[in-house]
Amino acid sequence: METVYFNGVPCHTSGILPSVGETAPAFSLVTPKLEDVTNESLRGKRVVLNIFPSIDTEVCAMSVRHFNTEAAKLDNTVVLAVSMDLPFAAGRFCTANGIENVTPASAFRRGDFVRNYGVELVDGPLKGLLARAVIIIDENGKIIYRELVDDITHEPDYKAALSVLKR
Repeated sequence: METVYFNGVPCHTSGILPSVGETAPAFSLVTPKLEDVTNESLRGKRVVLNIFPSIDTEVCAMSVRHFNTEAAKLDNTVVLAVSMDLPFAAGRFCTANGIENVTPASAFRRGDFVRNYGVELVDGPLKGLLARAVIIIDENGKIIYRELVDDITHEPDYKAALSVLKR
């Protein structure tokens, strides 16, 4: 269990974010086309898991827009915008905002992603949603970057995440 904050209120996660150097835990997420996307289906690519509570909040939307812009510049990189939002809603947001370089990926079926990545908020005002985090997985399935944002109302450290991808 880890502690993050939402407007000064401490919130706890369901587990601990995987560490750099570990093999990325298995996951299965759902795209707007109701297709599963898994870490195995993305093997051989670098994967950015941009994890957040809901695409319907400004900070979450900004992170999706930012990674969309930056993803267009990177080779062999897939960005998944991961939330508990229904896949249809996330897909509508991306279509309406011209986001083409990010794949919305819903964890609404919970299962392995929530268990294996420990990002579900178990208390506080956003209980049941996901904490804000960024995890980057390399082509071989190893975690090369992790950030659990300490305050859910803050954006992730884009510069640090992108510097790992540009190495």
